[in-house]
Amino acid sequence: MRRILSILIFFCFFIINESNAQLLLEGKVVDKKTLEPLELAVVTDTKTGKNALTNKDGQFVLKDVFAGGLVNISYIGYTTQQVQIARGNTPSLTIALEKGQIDLKAVTITNKTSLNAFRTLSQLDLNVQPVKSAQDLLRLVPGLFIAQHQGGGKAEQIFLRGFDADHGTDVNISADGIPVNLVSNAHGQGYADMHFIIPETVASYEFGKGPYYSDKGDFNTAGYVAYTTKNMLDENMVKIEAGQYNTLRMVAMFNLLSKKAMYKGQSFYIAAEGLYADGPFDLHEKFNRFNIFGKFITPVGSNSKLSIIASTLSSGWGASGEVPNRAVAEGYMKDRFGVIDSSQGGYTSRTNASIKLTTNLGNTTLENQLYYSHYFLNLVSNFTFYYTDPVNGDEFGQHENRDLFGYNGKLTRQSNIGDAVLTTTAGIGIRYDATHPGWLSHTLHGDSILNYIQLGRVKEMNANSYFNEDLQAGKWLFSTGIRLDYFYFYYLNMAPVSDTAAAIYNGVKPVQTKAIISPKLSIQYTANSQFQVYFKVGKGFHSNDARVVIANQGYKILPAAYGADLGINWKPAPNLFINAALWYLYLQQEFIYGSDLGDESVMPGGRTLRKGIDLSLRYQFNKWLYGNLNADLARPRNLDNPKGQNYLPLAPTFTSTAGLYFKFENGFNGGISYRYLHDRAANDSYTLTALGYFITDITANYTTRKYEIGIAIENLFNQQWNESQFEYVSRLKYEIQPVDEVSYTPGTPFFAKLKFSVFF
Repeated sequence: MRRILSILIFFCFFIINESNAQLLLEGKVVDKKTLEPLELAVVTDTKTGKNALTNKDGQFVLKDVFAGGLVNISYIGYTTQQVQIARGNTPSLTIALEKGQIDLKAVTITNKTSLNAFRTLSQLDLNVQPVKSAQDLLRLVPGLFIAQHQGGGKAEQIFLRGFDADHGTDVNISADGIPVNLVSNAHGQGYADMHFIIPETVASYEFGKGPYYSDKGDFNTAGYVAYTTKNMLDENMVKIEAGQYNTLRMVAMFNLLSKKAMYKGQSFYIAAEGLYADGPFDLHEKFNRFNIFGKFITPVGSNSKLSIIASTLSSGWGASGEVPNRAVAEGYMKDRFGVIDSSQGGYTSRTNASIKLTTNLGNTTLENQLYYSHYFLNLVSNFTFYYTDPVNGDEFGQHENRDLFGYNGKLTRQSNIGDAVLTTTAGIGIRYDATHPGWLSHTLHGDSILNYIQLGRVKEMNANSYFNEDLQAGKWLFSTGIRLDYFYFYYLNMAPVSDTAAAIYNGVKPVQTKAIISPKLSIQYTANSQFQVYFKVGKGFHSNDARVVIANQGYKILPAAYGADLGINWKPAPNLFINAALWYLYLQQEFIYGSDLGDESVMPGGRTLRKGIDLSLRYQFNKWLYGNLNADLARPRNLDNPKGQNYLPLAPTFTSTAGLYFKFENGFNGGISYRYLHDRAANDSYTLTALGYFITDITANYTTRKYEIGIAIENLFNQQWNESQFEYVSRLKYEIQPVDEVSYTPGTPFFAKLKFSVFF
């Protein structure tokens, strides 16, 4: 009897011990339809609350789980799945998630990565907000506003965190690892024309505010935005959009390989976009754009993946440009949408190619990318009309023909130190830009060059390396990084001796070099899955235009930016997500742009200081209704000017966006949203005002598995607003004296557009 009792006791102990055995759970999370790995999916042990994030290959490791327990696998835009942990040796799992409704309850705040907070916002917004254009991709970033002021084909003017970042001077933008910003561009430093991106091809985007990211270099002062295109298409698609002002857009996306190839990890698709629009202006813009994009992915051996991308853009347009406030009031134009100089407009093209090899060696990932871009721009503008040259006018042309070569290398390694996780990231890169040549010229009727203001070749090289360590220990995440950038500037002046440029560059050394070191630090504490606090400090920079670097003999080549953020991520209720931050940013040298003929270049603008508050809320009212709100305050000031004369022209001080979006299971979806930009100073004394605006947009769609029909209305209430505004000293043809006032490009009035898409 005693022997039988002993056996029973041992058997019970074995069962109890086995049921409480701690296991190591490994697996992979993929899209059910395409088998594409899902990065940053959250795998959570329901018993302990411990979680893990998937890497770029969709892989995860979750330690100390209990046999027989349950884990939840969640990913924004997908239906959450629950899996029971098997007893004994658990094989590697493959979990296929299916696309579904947004569920904010499933969003978990985790300390596994310092980027997770902003990635949560970006995934939520991309899944909910309708994206109608490449410009809308930028508007997805909370607090980022844009303005178009030259006929649709020009890069947008960008506003973020108290910056008028012109066309990209203080915002680093990339697409699939290819830099969008162009250094020493004919129209402005950091010029970032995103129109080569077909919005329907974008799978995800990352953004960060402030200069805190080791892998981001030039122009990352106010922040950065990085877009990633789809590796695979869910299905083929053909879309037609038609709207007012003779607007017509067509998009087609096709898989070129069979499903059998998809199961092997291969994908090859092509996308094309065509657009024509006259716009609301009296002088038809005749804006046309053609894009084609292709992406091929295939496994190489058992551990590597090869990605090849090619794209090309071609676009042309006419423009009415900015017009002075007095032009309508005094009868120079019949209405706000008139034109003074009808020769304005431009043509641009950009061709990109990229090849990237990603190798996964267990806890180490190696990425190598080579890229190339060929870029062309021809632009004609006239801001001041007859101020500088009362006879011929002040029209000017900007031209460039550029080749851009680059390499990005990155190594990521993850290792365990007891219960802590150490993630090491090291990278190197180089980019080389060469123009053949570029110029700024005084023109007549858009094609006759009266004289060159600048004419020459730019050669610019940026070599960089960075190193970053993330240490995740319990509820803490410490991230330290350092970045080294080296620049080589060369400008060969080719202007005739009789032209303006001769005096500027005569006897000046054509080469300058400079290096800068940028340290970064962030500390993050995650109290639980509902609350997190973080602190970031870092140094960044924006380079100056090579022509100005050479003309100024190296003065202020790489002015630095110093920033700090104190923020929280908070889920006070299951259906509410809040991100808020107090921030500070100091610049050694602000860049401003000349507005007079002969002064179309970057100029020093003194030391500047910005402070502000960012607030973003995401709330899910029920299964089908979702809302968001962003509000951003900033106080931008010039430190070198006396009080009352220290405003930063056009710098935003308060912006807000919000929307309500619905998505029913029967296929009806859409939303209503607003964007608000407060009045701000148009000059440094605030004696001129750039007027704010409040614009409401609405969309409604009916979506099925086979087709989608919809309508989008911009400026629903037909508000009169100014999209872009600048202070210019201008003179109209019959005026005796020039006038210093605000010129503007009127914003689009009520604009309706229909769409029809077919999926197959």
